[in-house]
Amino acid sequence: MPMPKKVTLHHLAAELGLSAHTVSKALRGLPGMSEDTRHRVQELAMRRGYRTKEQENSMLFERTPLYANRSRRFLFLLPSQIGLNSALHQALLESVQHRLTDAGHKVELLFVPEELDGAAGWEPWAAKHELVYADGLFLSPNLKEAVERRLIELPVPAVMLNFPPVGANLDSVIWNIADSMQQCIRLLVQSGHQRIMYIGPTDTVRGFTVRWHSYLTALEAAGLQAEPEHCMLELDGEAEDWQRRWLEKVERMRPTAFVCATQHAVVRLYTACGATGQRIPDDYSLVALEPEPALHGLMPDLARPLLPVQATGYRAVERMLWRIANPAAPFESILLQGDLHAGATVNRL
Repeated sequence: MPMPKKVTLHHLAAELGLSAHTVSKALRGLPGMSEDTRHRVQELAMRRGYRTKEQENSMLFERTPLYANRSRRFLFLLPSQIGLNSALHQALLESVQHRLTDAGHKVELLFVPEELDGAAGWEPWAAKHELVYADGLFLSPNLKEAVERRLIELPVPAVMLNFPPVGANLDSVIWNIADSMQQCIRLLVQSGHQRIMYIGPTDTVRGFTVRWHSYLTALEAAGLQAEPEHCMLELDGEAEDWQRRWLEKVERMRPTAFVCATQHAVVRLYTACGATGQRIPDDYSLVALEPEPALHGLMPDLARPLLPVQATGYRAVERMLWRIANPAAPFESILLQGDLHAGATVNRL
């Protein structure tokens, strides 16, 4: 039987219709191309089993098996109240599934009930789904903290796709939202904006708390004064009532720009502007911090940080396989860097 031909850089380039130089740059993480092109290159390389010499040397150095000697069973835990209605959670799941399949493993989706907090409900649920017999757990964002804590305490390797709680003994992978916020504020300040209003929750989940504190830090770094009473930190309530409260704060603060922390915040702001005859970016500039899957189709060419959602799923799988091969190594919190898309929703004053 003839031996299969080894896949080369030139094979990938020909299949993608790109130059070998572009493919090489994409695989080495160098700039000079769109994120879509980079993802196409990386996905094809994984499907064809192609690795650069640097990748192979790195995996061998970190004692991570290049190929699976047996198929492992992993669980991806998702809050049942969110389900697959969240574009963000779906994108994370798909990237984890894709990378694990390429590595010869399988992942099962497991919905975590919202009311699962007491020991009476937790123990039979955990036993039913054989959590302790899984090879590893991927913990998605927005899990209830009580359940999240129980999952972390299980004697099973776990990787959190979120900002970890203090003292958590597990690995985590997430995008660097603090740096992304700094980039957003810098864009607004360089465009002449000094009065910037924050819209979004601050304490419902850890990720939102990190965004709020990053906003305060970014304003301070820019030499601007942060005034929480001038921000819209609650998104609940009827649309008309929210618009009234928003308008009162706008008339006091006279902001020229908004930072929206969530998709819901973008919708609230856009609706309020429309109801009061204001336009973005003619009257106000806007940047949003939600990942691309959640903002897709919401507003054309929205200014936003390019949060690496797909890369987060891939990196989480790599960290999981590394953890299994290196169980005694210290835990790590990995922050992935993203660029800023200036978009068309920020005007220069």
